Amino acid sequence: MPPRITPLTDPEPAASSRRLAWLASDTEGAPLGSAFVRLFTDEGRHHLAELEIAVHRAERRHGVGGALLDAATAAARADGRRSLVAQATTGSPGDLFLAARGFSRVLALTYARLPLPDLDLAQIYRIAERPHPGYELTHWDGVVPSALAAGFALSRRAMDDMPMEETDHGTVVWDVDRVVAVAEVVLKRGEALHTVAVLDRSDGSVVGFSELVVPGDGRGDAQHYGTGVLPEHRGHGLGLWMKAESIRLARERYPELTGLLTDTADSNAPMLAINDALGYRPTHRAVEYQRVL
Repeated sequence: MPPRITPLTDPEPAASSRRLAWLASDTEGAPLGSAFVRLFTDEGRHHLAELEIAVHRAERRHGVGGALLDAATAAARADGRRSLVAQATTGSPGDLFLAARGFSRVLALTYARLPLPDLDLAQIYRIAERPHPGYELTHWDGVVPSALAAGFALSRRAMDDMPMEETDHGTVVWDVDRVVAVAEVVLKRGEALHTVAVLDRSDGSVVGFSELVVPGDGRGDAQHYGTGVLPEHRGHGLGLWMKAESIRLARERYPELTGLLTDTADSNAPMLAINDALGYRPTHRAVEYQRVL
């Protein structure tokens, strides 16, 4: 008997998206799986929907995932979305499911971790303290200081040409309100946001940044968010410099952190080289899938 699919709605939309949900259950109401679709509402991404599906291990290959996918696809299409994207660990059941359901592989990702107990801290200090003529490092906690807010928002275009291969992600439009809202979301979750940035000494403008989100208790693994350098300032080792400084600060301020996590597109050779130079070790690989609606 086909599963019962019950539509749900997330009552709290995020700053740049809203979310729909579905619960799959059997005839007695026992949950079998779930699906979520994030509908982006910010400028430049009105065409995009992001899918997550989870099916209980014992219920796979019984039509549960397919029924959830049908419901999610219909809702995204009805909302006028052009592309539905999803991610799965390479070789996982989700990987095989998406490939068999009309999704195309559009991006390969490598996830990596820097084990802090094994860190060569002296090497990190050498990189962080290396002079870069014409540039200087700065950093802040939480929301960007008002004096740097406009420049920081402008520097976010450093991510516009991040290698995304064939993914139809659109362009995220950044302004001061958005950078402040993103920081406030992290803080509201009870986590800490730390940003290292590079300033051009000639005019004080922000030309690069690297963000790290730390658990509220300062333990376990922290997560790198964006790291980028404006195109006109690349080729000076600024990305490596910022990330080393971020590691140094995290190690000094959070002695109980055990690791730092990052993920990088396989086509982003410069960032993969930075991670390798700093001691990050690959943990697993994932595939981004896309379906045209």
